[in-house]
Amino acid sequence: MRRLVTVDNRGRCMQLSSRSLIPVRAAVCFVILFLGISAGPAAAQNGAKDPAGALTQLSLEELMNLDVTITSTSRKPQKAFETPSAAYVLTGEDIRRSGVTTIPDALRMVPGMSVARINTNKWAITSRGFNGRFASKLLVLVDGRTVYSPLFSGVYWDTQDMLLDDVDRIEVIRGPGSSLWGANAVNGIINIITKHSAATTGSLATAAVGSKDHGSFGVRYGGSLSQGSYYRAYAKYFNDEESADADGTASGDYWKAVRAGFRADSNLSNRDSLSFQADIYKGEAGEPLALPSLTAPYVQNVIDRATMKGFNAVGRWQRRYSARSDFQLQAYYDHSVRENVRLSEGLHTFDVDFQRRFIWRDNHEILWGLGFRITHDSIGDSFFFSFDPARRTDKLYSGFVQDSISLVKNKLVFTVGTKFEHNDYTGAELEPSANLAWMPNKKNTFWTSISRAIRTPDRIESDSRHNPTVIPGSMPSVLRILGNHTIDHEDVLALEAGYRTQPHNRVYFDVGLFYNFYDQLRTFEPETPFVETSPSPTHRVIPLRMDNLMSGRTYGVEIAIDLKLTGWWQLKTGYSYLHMNLIPDANSKDTRSKAEEGQNPANQLSFQSIMDFRRRFEFDISTRYVSEMPVLSVDGYVELDARFGYQISDHWEFSIVGQNLLNKQHREWGADRDNHDPSEVPRMAYGKLALRF
Repeated sequence: MRRLVTVDNRGRCMQLSSRSLIPVRAAVCFVILFLGISAGPAAAQNGAKDPAGALTQLSLEELMNLDVTITSTSRKPQKAFETPSAAYVLTGEDIRRSGVTTIPDALRMVPGMSVARINTNKWAITSRGFNGRFASKLLVLVDGRTVYSPLFSGVYWDTQDMLLDDVDRIEVIRGPGSSLWGANAVNGIINIITKHSAATTGSLATAAVGSKDHGSFGVRYGGSLSQGSYYRAYAKYFNDEESADADGTASGDYWKAVRAGFRADSNLSNRDSLSFQADIYKGEAGEPLALPSLTAPYVQNVIDRATMKGFNAVGRWQRRYSARSDFQLQAYYDHSVRENVRLSEGLHTFDVDFQRRFIWRDNHEILWGLGFRITHDSIGDSFFFSFDPARRTDKLYSGFVQDSISLVKNKLVFTVGTKFEHNDYTGAELEPSANLAWMPNKKNTFWTSISRAIRTPDRIESDSRHNPTVIPGSMPSVLRILGNHTIDHEDVLALEAGYRTQPHNRVYFDVGLFYNFYDQLRTFEPETPFVETSPSPTHRVIPLRMDNLMSGRTYGVEIAIDLKLTGWWQLKTGYSYLHMNLIPDANSKDTRSKAEEGQNPANQLSFQSIMDFRRRFEFDISTRYVSEMPVLSVDGYVELDARFGYQISDHWEFSIVGQNLLNKQHREWGADRDNHDPSEVPRMAYGKLALRF
């Protein structure tokens, strides 16, 4: 996991990456790879440089040995090579070179992440198991603002859009992070961090059009307000057309949105800095749905046209007393509205967070903090979904403390900490962790950790009535899923260990192992059927009530390798293995929840090649293998993406990107319990033009 910063020939800060992945179906790729080999050495011999800041700018020794910092692991800057967790940093340069257009597609490059595209605007994303459209064990942050929904304990990925050129890095922590970040950071953390406005001065305009979109456009302008104060403003629009089902029928899953925002950063003094940013967006997404009905034919196939709009603002004040002492105060407000045929939701969130860091007795680094969050929602009812109460206000109080103890200076660090929270669903919760990092020298790091994390119940689990299916008959029967006001939290005890090394100045290797013990997992328990007369006609109700009657074990391995073959060619490879064993309690009658085992691929492999050849040319390919998921009727598949980039001048850049090139279309997900039928993911291509001045 290496990230470096260099400066291009116009003085712009550029970020480069040296992290990894493992060969996947390499034979498929090498035919394409070697098309560029004959051109590569010529470029290296001629001393050609990539104006956009490619790998040839620095030697491999510099690439592998520059210090990389990560903040998500310990809520403070820390060398990524020494962090005691399964951490990965995806840089803005990684994203640019991959050619992806969405955050979910960028996450495919992270070893151990499971990313499945359901349709044009929906994804199933998680790490270390329990994946689904409403995956509930992954905490996602954008510049310190949580985008984890209290409605269903997951993320609306169709609203997590941004100008990708503004992304500085995406920090991914696989494994629990609750001792610092709180409940719901169960299986991992994704922290999307945008660039400081000082790094985005000048103008940017981008335009892209392709085989499956009507176009996307972005503009940004940044400048200096005064010495030490910078700003930027941006706007973005895109319109993706619908995809198709397996038989070629258009599915109606179009996606379009417009978004705008700004950010300002200022150094108020030698020790004080202030940051403020805000975004506003409005979008629309289509989706085919099979809605239940109490009258024949008992199901209605419709195209749901969901509308989304929102606004958020984040302010952050940092004071640095010295290299040994600082604090940060952050507050944000987030308002979102989402309306579709099943329900409408309006959500207001206000959050304030304070943290303090200082060194005590030279070998203790103390970090502590306090937080408060209040959410208020209003949910509209339908036959499909209803809530009791329809409006709810929840408060979350939290505090944490962590002590990093240097047992042997620069070689052995023991960290222990815990988070205390009080929520309105389960009351007081304690989430401790302890880890140990041993750095015998600058080329090796061994680490291990033990931690407890919880996931608090959400609105659907506690307060909802859900009618997903109507069964025909002389008296129709309604399958009804009921919330449970007394449902408890889900719990995990996680054991982890890892090793990072740079055995040679051209090789970087990272491996992580985990074994997780889960308890009080969600189940759907049958209750006694009854007859209901309203709404008409009279119908039979088959109730399933949510409960916590399942436990489980998961274990696996995640490997990342980075190879610098020449001055112009870098390979990143990765592999992950996951085994799940979910065990319903003896008194559970749930026959469906154990099927979650089969909703996660056991094996994933990925391979990425980054080449700079001739003057101003870039050629990048990535391929991935995902093993089968029988429960979802998803076969294992191999796919290939390719990007060709040309730096026309110091200001103009042109690229052509092909995605999913090995198959005309393929399925990555299956139908869920709400009768959502996923679309086929098609082969796609687009061209992009970027102007920077």
